[in-house]
Amino acid sequence: MPTSNEKHVQKKSSKTESAGRKSFSPRRLAMLALLTAAALMIYGLESLLPTLLPIPGIKLGLANVVTLVTLKRYGARDAFMVLVARILLSCFFFGQLLSLVYSFCGGVFCMLACVLVNWALQGNFLYLTSIFGAVFHNLGQLLVAFTLTRVPGVLAYFPFLMLSAVITGLFTGLCAHFALKHLSFRSCA
Repeated sequence: MPTSNEKHVQKKSSKTESAGRKSFSPRRLAMLALLTAAALMIYGLESLLPTLLPIPGIKLGLANVVTLVTLKRYGARDAFMVLVARILLSCFFFGQLLSLVYSFCGGVFCMLACVLVNWALQGNFLYLTSIFGAVFHNLGQLLVAFTLTRVPGVLAYFPFLMLSAVITGLFTGLCAHFALKHLSFRSCA
């Protein structure tokens, strides 16, 4: 028969085991839904803006500010869920079926790069994480364009897309940095 001290240790270890896995409490789920709605709203507003350059595929990617904030504040799994929900909903409300393929491939490439760079930089330098994410987002979309068209001329966009990725990635990374600095988030664990 375990002593009272052993029972206390067993209870404590089971609490730490469950604390290691993020549960989806109603508060946490509501916060992720709000972040998804914010990203969707930003995406919709950005889609109303005129294009900055006559090169297809170049835009600021302001909805990624929310993805970066989610990655930094809640982790990779939650950021990926917000990203996928935003992509699906934005294609449903604003896009076409083909844009789903481009957005999803670019988003997955971006998220993988952001997670790896964020891990390598130990959560510091969010603007660098964002730059790498933007570069890999454009690489993913360029890969889809080349795969679907089989036209090598599509690859001529590569230098322009990489330059725009560095600029827009820096901008969205700085926006996410300042958002994290000036917005307060209550714990949603």
